[in-house]
Amino acid sequence: MDGVITVWHWVVFLVSVVGLLALDLGVFHRRARVVRFREALCWTGFWVLLALSFGLWIYRGRSHKDGLEFLTGYLIELSLSMDNVFVIALIFAYFGVPLRFQHRVLFWGIMGAIAMRGGMILGGAALITQFHWILYLLGAFLVYTGLKMLFGAEPEVNPDANPVLRLARRYFPVAAQFDGQRFVTLVDGRRLLTPMALVLIMVETTDLVFALDSIPAIFAVTQDVFIVFTSNIFAILGLRSLYFALAGAIAYFRYLKVGLSLVLVFIGIKMLVVLWDLKIGTGWSLTVVVSILAVSMFASMLTGWRESRRSTGASREDDKDGDDGDDGESSEGSGTGSGRD
Repeated sequence: MDGVITVWHWVVFLVSVVGLLALDLGVFHRRARVVRFREALCWTGFWVLLALSFGLWIYRGRSHKDGLEFLTGYLIELSLSMDNVFVIALIFAYFGVPLRFQHRVLFWGIMGAIAMRGGMILGGAALITQFHWILYLLGAFLVYTGLKMLFGAEPEVNPDANPVLRLARRYFPVAAQFDGQRFVTLVDGRRLLTPMALVLIMVETTDLVFALDSIPAIFAVTQDVFIVFTSNIFAILGLRSLYFALAGAIAYFRYLKVGLSLVLVFIGIKMLVVLWDLKIGTGWSLTVVVSILAVSMFASMLTGWRESRRSTGASREDDKDGDDGDDGESSEGSGTGSGRD
C-alpha cells in the first residue's frame, strides 16, 4: 500500500461491510431470537478486534499518524455510541419491544445510520474544505454540547415530541399491536405500519441526533474522509452487540455521561485553540480521551461495588437483628411455659 486511498479501497471496504451485515442477518440471526449476554460479548469482541486490525493496517500501510488518528476517532465514536445504547434501551422499554425482535430493529437502524452518516461526512468534508472556519464553529458547538450534557437532565423518551414520528402517524395508519418482527402488516385488507416501524423511526432519529455530536468530534481529530468514515462505520457495526452486552448494566455506568461530556468539551477546545496557533497532537488527544473514559468507568464500577457491599452489609444486619428477635421470643416463650409447669 502506497498510502494513497483510491476508489478501490472504498469499494472493497463497502463491499466487505455489506457482506458482513448480510452474513449477520442472513446466517447468524436469520430467525428472531433473544441475544444472550455471552453471545453479545463475543460479537462485541469480534467487532473491536476487526476495527483494531483495520487500524493496524492503516498504521503500517499509510503512516503512524493516520493509524493513531483512526484509533482516536474510533474510540471517540465507540464511547459516544455507548450513550446512544442507553437511549435505545429507553426506547425499547417505552414501546415494550420483545427481546427477540430487538436485534432486527437495530440491524435496520444501523443500515440507515450508515447511509445518513456517510452523507453527513461527505457534506461536512466538502464544507470544511471550502470554508475552513467552520471547524471553529464545530469546536464551539462541541463545547456547548458537552457542557449541556454535563449539567443537563437525563434523556427521556417522548415520541410525541419527535417530528418525524408525528409525520409518520399523521400520514400512515398504525396498527395497535406488533405483528412479529414486521414493520408493515395487513389488517382488514389495509396496509398499516406496526409499532415496530415507529421504534425504527425513533432509533434512526436518535442516531441522527447523536451523529450531530460525534461527527464534528472526529473532524477535530482528522479531516481525512476515509479515516472519518471507516472509524464511524466500525463503531456503528459494533453498536448492536454493545447494546445487548450493556443494556442490562446501565446502572453500573452512572459516570459515563460525565466522561463523555468532558471528552466533547476537550475535543471542542482542541479545535478552538488553533485560533491561537496552538495544536494538541493526536497522541496527546488519544491519551486524554482514554484517560477520561477510563477514570469515569472506574469511578462508576467502584461506586457500584461500594453500594453493593453497603447493601449486603445492611441486609446481613437486618438478618442478624431478626435472628436475635426470634431467639428472644423463643426464650420468653419457654420461660413462660416453665412457669406454667
